[in-house]
Amino acid sequence: MDKARYELGQKTLKAIHGGHVGEAMVNELSEVCPEFVDMTIEWGFGEIASRTGIDLKTRELVIIASCVTLGHAMPQLAAHIEAALKVGCTKQEIVEVLLQMGIYAGMANASNAFRVAKDVFDQQQ
Repeated sequence: MDKARYELGQKTLKAIHGGHVGEAMVNELSEVCPEFVDMTIEWGFGEIASRTGIDLKTRELVIIASCVTLGHAMPQLAAHIEAALKVGCTKQEIVEVLLQMGIYAGMANASNAFRVAKDVFDQQQ
């Protein structure tokens, strides 16, 4: 394990998901496969999410679009909608991404995503 990358990953995880459902989702897997958690933190957050090529807002909007396209990643979608709000995205920006995905990922996937978004938005109030 690259200790510096792991520490950067932990810092990035906290910045994006700290104290919220995304962090809990990562940590709950430690009982099943701690190596997966370490890889997620070191590689997913320390190597990929911490890159400077795009800002965290853009990164979260891209992840939201990907979750909608998959159609079966609703827990991850909720975590990333929450994260997007945390890093400065507006509800309207998120809604626009979900609406756009109706064309590319299908109306059913967009409809399901809007329901997830509503739940997250309601929890934020």
